[in-house]
Amino acid sequence: MNRETCDTTLGNGLRVVVVRTHGAPLAEVRLVLPYARTTPHLAEAQELLAALFGTGTAASGTAGARTRQDVADLAADLAAELSTVVTAESLVVAASVLRAGLPGVLALLADLLLRPAYHEAELALAQRRAAAFPRTPGPRQRLRRALLGHAFGTHPLVDAPAAPTAATTPGDLYALHARAVVPDGAVLLVTTPDDPDGVGARVRELLASWSGGPSGLVLPPFARRAPRPGRIALTEPAGTAGTAASGSGSGSGQALVLCAAPAVPDGHPAHAPLHLAQLILGGSASSRLARRVRDRHGLAYAVSADLRGNRAGDWLEIECAGAPGTAGRIAGEITDCLRELAADGPTPEEVERARAYASGFTRFALATRTEEASALAGFAAAGLPLDWLEGYRDRLAKVTHHQVAEAAGYFLDPARMAVSTLDEAEHDHENDRRNR
Repeated sequence: MNRETCDTTLGNGLRVVVVRTHGAPLAEVRLVLPYARTTPHLAEAQELLAALFGTGTAASGTAGARTRQDVADLAADLAAELSTVVTAESLVVAASVLRAGLPGVLALLADLLLRPAYHEAELALAQRRAAAFPRTPGPRQRLRRALLGHAFGTHPLVDAPAAPTAATTPGDLYALHARAVVPDGAVLLVTTPDDPDGVGARVRELLASWSGGPSGLVLPPFARRAPRPGRIALTEPAGTAGTAASGSGSGSGQALVLCAAPAVPDGHPAHAPLHLAQLILGGSASSRLARRVRDRHGLAYAVSADLRGNRAGDWLEIECAGAPGTAGRIAGEITDCLRELAADGPTPEEVERARAYASGFTRFALATRTEEASALAGFAAAGLPLDWLEGYRDRLAKVTHHQVAEAAGYFLDPARMAVSTLDEAEHDHENDRRNR
């Protein structure tokens, strides 16, 4: 990439990537830790640790203990914003700060990693909040688990979190921190206007004593690389409406359709042609699926097709939502749309529109310092080159119409797709469709 970069792995296993940026005097920090829910009995503790990370530090030889308010006050003094995000496979600690505050943020991050404090009062508050607002799986979550289970077999992404056998204690959080918040297998990315080697040396000085890992909290691969085709249907009691938006309650108040088709990882040669085929199918408001299911037939108000992937595997996911009683018809229209696109291929005009859309999106994804840092950290954690997205524009430009048609013919063949539906129990419009 055409930027000055320091990329090194410390003796404790932590990969440190520092990228020099120009323009605004801003710095971004991203720490990516493997954090998949591979052990069911740890699910509650993992959720609580993520919520409480950054709420305090223990005393050290040079500094006293800090409370949540102390940490917040220090961050404010540094003009910094700190946050944590949990994904299906990672715990991401993020910080945005003005250039002058970067040394202080790195020192604070080191304190939180090396000398965490999980206070009883903070834990009790988090547990009361969780009890007051229980997060039961919503309709889409249940349907997605059913789809992935059918398509790929038993896997942590399919299994629901186990009910805790006992309330999580501060001791449980310290033990989990010692296991999961470790350098071996983690990636620390910093974007800064300052000299990358100097920042890298400062990180090494602060975190050389950090030890532990690997955590083992890494998603295992799916039992099958490609989804097992077939159809599954979940039902809701009739009349349970209005709860889909919040993800709570037992009913969806709508018909949901989720499909899983084969896909390949980002670095695969077929990824760029498949990406263009996916955009033509359902990647925008003018896609074939949107025009057919939403505009022509008025069956769905939400239509999308996206490429999904993590360490477990890769798949193309199609999602539609419509009024109760329409899931069977929506699934039928999706199948017909796929069959036509796989058999006939896209038009040259569709390929060029998709190419322009994808190329523009790659620029948008790096438009701000925050987005750039998150993207670069994701590439580093996934083992991709830091300039992967910039090089992707060149790969998109080289994709031919024939290659997109070939990708559509293979990956969008409905015979290779798993289909799941959730609708009200009193409706069976797929049977109605067959009998018309």
